Amino acid sequence: MRMTVQIIEKDGKPEWAIVPYAIYAQLMEDTELLQDIQDYEAAKLSIDKGEELVPSRVTYAILDGQNPIKVWREYRGLTQQKLADVTGISKAYLSQIENGKRTGSIEVTANIANALQLSLDDIVSTQACIVRPRLRSSQQVRELRP
Repeated sequence: MRMTVQIIEKDGKPEWAIVPYAIYAQLMEDTELLQDIQDYEAAKLSIDKGEELVPSRVTYAILDGQNPIKVWREYRGLTQQKLADVTGISKAYLSQIENGKRTGSIEVTANIANALQLSLDDIVSTQACIVRPRLRSSQQVRELRP
């Protein structure tokens, strides 16, 4: 394909490049492909460094409004009693946190995150999202998939 480009100058310097639409479309496609390759390489590097993959069932449960602490606790195979023991709180307190009846202090929440091998952001920011109206449920996400 022969490329014909029209250069428009302003004050003697190139300001605009006008290209045929087919060339523009190809450039956009190539840009998307390059971004996909970069995203793939970044994901591969993260996995190689030991970053955990999050199973879709965990993601969908949290998107559906389930408490992230409970979701992650169950995924990790821990009982409420075991997590409470590890974090130094009562089972009743943990139950209230998981059911939204109480909010854990920063220290307690950080201990829970540590016990679940998560960052504080993994359970705090998603808890805040549960209080606000959800933008997308997992059903909506599934419907958006190609």
